Amino acid sequence: MRKQIIALFLIVLPGLAAFSQQALRGAPEIVSPEIHESGKVTIRVLAPDAKEVKVSGDWMPAEGFTPGSAVMTKDDKGVWSYTSDVLPPELYIYNVIVDGFRTTDPANPFMVRDVASVMNIFIIGSGQADMYRVRDVPHGSVTRRWYDSPGNGRKRRITIYTPPGYETSKEKYPVLYLLHGAGGDEEAWITLGRTAQIMDNLIAQGKAKPMIVVLPNGNVSQEAAPGEETRGFYKPQFMAPKTMDGTYEETFKDIIRFVESSYRVKAEKASRAIAGLSMGGFHSLHISRLYPNTFDYIGLFSAAILPRQGNEIPKAYQQFDETLKKQKDNGYKLYWIAIGKTDFLFANNVEYRAKLDKIGMPYTYRESEGGHIWRNWRVYLTEFAPMLFR
Repeated sequence: MRKQIIALFLIVLPGLAAFSQQALRGAPEIVSPEIHESGKVTIRVLAPDAKEVKVSGDWMPAEGFTPGSAVMTKDDKGVWSYTSDVLPPELYIYNVIVDGFRTTDPANPFMVRDVASVMNIFIIGSGQADMYRVRDVPHGSVTRRWYDSPGNGRKRRITIYTPPGYETSKEKYPVLYLLHGAGGDEEAWITLGRTAQIMDNLIAQGKAKPMIVVLPNGNVSQEAAPGEETRGFYKPQFMAPKTMDGTYEETFKDIIRFVESSYRVKAEKASRAIAGLSMGGFHSLHISRLYPNTFDYIGLFSAAILPRQGNEIPKAYQQFDETLKKQKDNGYKLYWIAIGKTDFLFANNVEYRAKLDKIGMPYTYRESEGGHIWRNWRVYLTEFAPMLFR
């Protein structure tokens, strides 16, 4: 029987191969994205029956919170194409829109998830873009660990970057706690933020001290990122329950205890940093003032400042001015605030800096172009990390 099956397979195989080759010859080969030496990029989509195809990329002028779009041009083989202007070196994110349906580029297998949206990526140019590439340098390790969070009454997942050589060294390392924004989770800074690549490259260049980077999940209603917890596959949402009600601030010490009992770290204020983007900047602001003798380095990237107005302000956000003054009096080495000029939180940050000025609280301010986008936050990390633990 086995010989008969093998014989049948040998008879059918040439036919399958011929069919496959014929199918390949019948359709044009799609290269997308094509990165040109000039710094331009061409996106192509095979959609012969479509009436209109667009590309929407984060290099285009935004339309509200959504990246702008451009209509693609169709050729006689049904391939739609778009070629950009020269793009500055950077990692870019894009989608294609076929007859109003937003989807991914089928020729580009490299994708990231932001909240519930899946998008393609590409890297173009050198310079800043090189910070986001995997280069021929020593590499750190990225692990997903589960830790016990008594304050949340559950085990939760966390992502941890350890620097090159950690496994074979006996050295103790400083720690950066790096927090994501609303809709993110413990995967966001690794995938969208390119944290491992940035840290590998900064450390290899001698620009940053070797450090452990802890990437927690800031949504206390989750055990882990959607699809990675016991609830299984469910659609991520922008604001998970209990996200900014003070619970994360009140239970953050669970994370610190886990890290300092599981890793070789310098468990001291001078060797701890906390930073985050948007909601993560909000959490960094409030965690650092609630525990004023815990962090010597604080980074607020496009930070939200105050909790949403409700009937009652949660305990963690009360006595705001008093705890800020205590943080100031207790001292720290760096309080770094960065935001884009067109960020929707810009005015809130202007108001917050005025508050800090009024109480004489020292800070360093970084203002960039652009808005509330990952392109800024990746740059901020490449600038913030070299200032730590000096």
